[in-house]
Amino acid sequence: MLSLILFRHGKSDWDAPFASDHERPIAARGRAAARCMGRFLAQTDQVPELAISSSAVRARETLKLAVEAGGWDCPVRIDSTLYETTPRAVLNWLQALEEPPAGLLLTGHEPTWSELAGRLIGTARLRVPTGAMLRIDFEQELWSQVNFEQGELRWLMPPKVACRLKGLS
Repeated sequence: MLSLILFRHGKSDWDAPFASDHERPIAARGRAAARCMGRFLAQTDQVPELAISSSAVRARETLKLAVEAGGWDCPVRIDSTLYETTPRAVLNWLQALEEPPAGLLLTGHEPTWSELAGRLIGTARLRVPTGAMLRIDFEQELWSQVNFEQGELRWLMPPKVACRLKGLS
């Protein structure tokens, strides 16, 4: 079985100076949510085997803070393919992963994450809030075998809920 966790970057800091959308950082609220979500995965024993982030600053910061706060012991990579992409492109990218782990976390952006999640589990319409995570499981054994409409949504956890859980804030 394969598990994919989609992690939307934390709340952006629109007031901070940045030269391009790619360089926009996360706000204090986004940093707090990222830490909380990192602890959530650690305390529920769902730390991925590999975590990959979009190359955008806000996504990289979100993942870094989650990893540190949760004490995750997994490799972390950055991949520019996950920035300004489409659900089909992400699926193609997943299917082509070399040495793919069974448990994978991707940190990225809207509207791609909501659209991708909806298509992976069928024709659902989902909205992934800022800083939220969701997990989709697949019966397939290899990412190359995964396609749209084959996944099962296991949970969707917004930071507003996770951060209220005991010991996560």
